[in-house]
Amino acid sequence: MTIVRPYGDTTGDGMVQLSFTLPLASRTESEMKLAEGAAHQLATKMGLDPAMVVHAKPIGQEDGPSGFTFFVVYGRVSHLVDTDQVQVQERDYPLLTPKEANAAIKQALRRRLTVVGACIGTDAHTVGIDAILNIKGFAGEKGLEYYREIKVVNLGSQVDIADLVRRAREEEADAVLVSQVVTQRDAHLLNTRAMSAAFREEYGEGRTPLLVVGGPRFDASAAAELGVDKVFGRGTTPAEVASFLVHRLAAVPA
Repeated sequence: MTIVRPYGDTTGDGMVQLSFTLPLASRTESEMKLAEGAAHQLATKMGLDPAMVVHAKPIGQEDGPSGFTFFVVYGRVSHLVDTDQVQVQERDYPLLTPKEANAAIKQALRRRLTVVGACIGTDAHTVGIDAILNIKGFAGEKGLEYYREIKVVNLGSQVDIADLVRRAREEEADAVLVSQVVTQRDAHLLNTRAMSAAFREEYGEGRTPLLVVGGPRFDASAAAELGVDKVFGRGTTPAEVASFLVHRLAAVPA
């Protein structure tokens, strides 16, 4: 089966649920009715038929005016999905154990592989970069600090791009790992492009460390567009990152 429809109550019924926020107040009864009507209109224009507003809640200050309302709508869509047309980006390198990664680095580089990691710009969410770098790791896997042949320099959060480039120079970094969780107004994309441009200016085209970015809102296929070597999305594990670094820097065949 390659043609599928969303599943709600019964197979193929096309029922979906989605949420969004409208810049409409809903503190009073009349405001709520107007806001729900607007949400229903939007859901209908999006193709839900019938469309139902199943949840509406004012958001903002509890004791003051609020100009926003959060909605959950439910309804049926008629669209079909052809899985034959879905493009999946397969991993093109082997997944290594820490022992295998250490052995490959030692044999190919004859020194430790140096990784500098950070959250850049105003991003203060270190959970992503820590999950990959810290020894405690993520999803039952040890972070890169656990790898004997990898030297990890974790700069933490809200690191200025210029400081990241300078530290990468000082550490003679083989790879730079950047985590971006804050995505308002595409801040993760703007920061990544600025970071890659700064490294190219400092090192010269084709001589930069391996540039790797990750975060929940990144498109894994957008590496070239962003000027980096690799993009990791949500759910990435330390072993995937370590295996990619070894594959690219220690010439491990796929």
